[in-house]
Amino acid sequence: MRRLATAVLATALLASCAAKSSPPAAPRDAGANAPAPAVRFPSGAEVDVELAILPEERAQGLMYRESLAPGHGMLFFFDEESSQSFWMKNCHFPIDIVWIDRDRRFVSASYHTLPCAADPCPTYPPAGPALFVVEVADGVARKENLKKGDRIEFLRLPAERLPAAAKAALAPAIPGAGAR
Repeated sequence: MRRLATAVLATALLASCAAKSSPPAAPRDAGANAPAPAVRFPSGAEVDVELAILPEERAQGLMYRESLAPGHGMLFFFDEESSQSFWMKNCHFPIDIVWIDRDRRFVSASYHTLPCAADPCPTYPPAGPALFVVEVADGVARKENLKKGDRIEFLRLPAERLPAAAKAALAPAIPGAGAR
C-alpha cells in the first residue's frame, strides 16, 4: 500500500513539472494478464481503455505522449455529472473526445480535436452534462456516427476503483459496484 501511495505521489509531482519534462506512461490497471477495461460503441467496436479516475490521472490524461495506439483510448470518470470541458495542452496528436452521461448515453463529441498550438489553449465543452468522457484516436468516434442517446457500454471495469457517482450509475451493469 505504501508503494502504491508513493507511486501516486510521484506521478502527481511529475505531472506538475514544467512542460519540458516528460512523465512516464500511465501504469496499466489491474494485473498484467488481466483483460483491459474497454468501451464498446453501438457498432460493436471495442476500444481498450486506460482509466482516469483520480484527479491527478484526469489532469494528466494523454499529455506528453507521442501517439495513441490503434484500438486504445482513455476513459475519464468524474465525481458528478456536469459540463466537463477538456483542452489539448501538451498533447502531441489529434483525438476524438466523446462525452457520455450517467446512463452511458452519448451526449456529444469533439472530432479531430487538434493539439494546442499556443497559450491560451481553447477548451472543448460538451453539449450537455456528462459523467464520463472517452478519448480515442482521431477518426474513431466520427466513424461510429454516434447519435445523441446512443448507448455506449463499459466492459471489465474494476468496481473497487470507481468513484461513488460512477458506482451508483453503473451498479446494474457491474458486479460489486452497488451501494454497500
